[in-house]
Amino acid sequence: MKLNMNTGFKKYIVEVICLLYILLFVYAAVSKLFDFERFQVQLGQSPLLSVYADWVSWSVIAAELLTALFLVIPKYRTTALLASLGIMTMFSVYIFIILNFSSFVPCSCGGILEKMSWNVHLIFNLFFIALAALGAFVNIQLKCYVQYHITIPQIILLQAGIITMSSLVVLGLYLTSESMIHENNPFLRRYPQHPVEFVNSMDLKYTSQYIAGISKDKIYIGNYEYPTYILSINKNLSHKKLEKIHFDVSKFPFQMITVTVQEPYFYLSDGIVPVLLRGDVKSWKVTKELLGVPHFTRIVPIDSTKAVFRSNNSKNLANVLGVYKSDSVTKIVYRRELLQTQSDGIFDTDGILLYSRETGKIIYLYYYRNEFLTADKNGYLLNRSHTIDTISTVKFKISKLDKGRQYSVSSPTLVVNANATVYKNLLFVHSTVKGRYENEKLWEKSFIIDVYDLNTNTYRLSFPVYRTTSNELTTFRVDGGNLYVVMRNNLAVYKLNTILKKEFK
Repeated sequence: MKLNMNTGFKKYIVEVICLLYILLFVYAAVSKLFDFERFQVQLGQSPLLSVYADWVSWSVIAAELLTALFLVIPKYRTTALLASLGIMTMFSVYIFIILNFSSFVPCSCGGILEKMSWNVHLIFNLFFIALAALGAFVNIQLKCYVQYHITIPQIILLQAGIITMSSLVVLGLYLTSESMIHENNPFLRRYPQHPVEFVNSMDLKYTSQYIAGISKDKIYIGNYEYPTYILSINKNLSHKKLEKIHFDVSKFPFQMITVTVQEPYFYLSDGIVPVLLRGDVKSWKVTKELLGVPHFTRIVPIDSTKAVFRSNNSKNLANVLGVYKSDSVTKIVYRRELLQTQSDGIFDTDGILLYSRETGKIIYLYYYRNEFLTADKNGYLLNRSHTIDTISTVKFKISKLDKGRQYSVSSPTLVVNANATVYKNLLFVHSTVKGRYENEKLWEKSFIIDVYDLNTNTYRLSFPVYRTTSNELTTFRVDGGNLYVVMRNNLAVYKLNTILKKEFK
């Protein structure tokens, strides 16, 4: 069987296909080289090739330029056309997986091709696959058919083998990259398109305010300067009301009161005085003092009778976690095995204490290293996990003062995890450490939030919260379908989009 066309026309077809591929590959490679940093950043944030961005970025450019060069030389055109078939197959399989199997669709890359949608890009690639297959088929017939008696089925089988192997290469990279990103992340963040969307904001007037709690229809804002007042705001920020907390201030030598609202109750604590007070949000009156509370530096209510706390009543004033139960004979149980010391046990174990009411898990996130732990509501360890940055040990020195009775940080500190919140199975961490292939301007304009799944102990994704009126993120909370952020005197509300909400379990 022979193609129904003369030799001259066949040569013309091969020449045109080679020219088109030379233009495509040279243009694509040069575009990537001129903006290489951006190209590498895009690969680093790809849901398929994040882990391999270093060598893939250079390999793609080298493959495009070398193939274009070999297409110019008649002696190597058959090899170059088969290589073009393999390259375009890999590009096409990459796009197909992005569209159908990846957790999100990233931005595209590659000069004018960036203007195409992913679906159009796939059609464009399939067209060029057909051209490469046709060009290789015709050129093999012209060069090899008479000399080596290569049959049409053999040519088709060769091309099918190249397509299959190219597809398997991309599939293998995808599967191994996904596993490494979620379980052994080499500090590569995933930035899906628009996981959160700005909705509204409000000027809170004061810079000393924080989110005290969130209910079904209200946001409660506390104020360190005026701790007996709570600002109650409806969730669309259209109405606010100032509530007065009623209790005898003179009875307790409080220095800095913190209010925690968990409807139907609110709680008052200080961290200086070993007292936990409880009241109801309908009257805003303190109705009960929970007796037998130990000295603590952090305390988070679990329910109306139980709380998890952090104290430094142990040896050398080292931090220790514990659980308080007001209705139990043994009111205080210390879990000294939870916090792991690296140097002094005080600063090196400093961190954020959280509790997820939906999952019944206690979470403790270290400030100065890439680690957090989860425990059940009784304080028994469930897991030790890591954030995706590479800082596994604290980066400061501790000096002893007053004959060992006081400790002080004697070198600059590096805060790894500045703040955090938890909702259902997801831990949201405000990170201050820039990852690989990340844009410096993004960090200048926003706060970066990393999201972890506490059920699987895996990293899921990251997103920026763009700065509004301040360079300081005071507190943030997630509740229902919204993210609430206080940046000094500004409260901003963001809607969680599908890419993020589907991670809740």
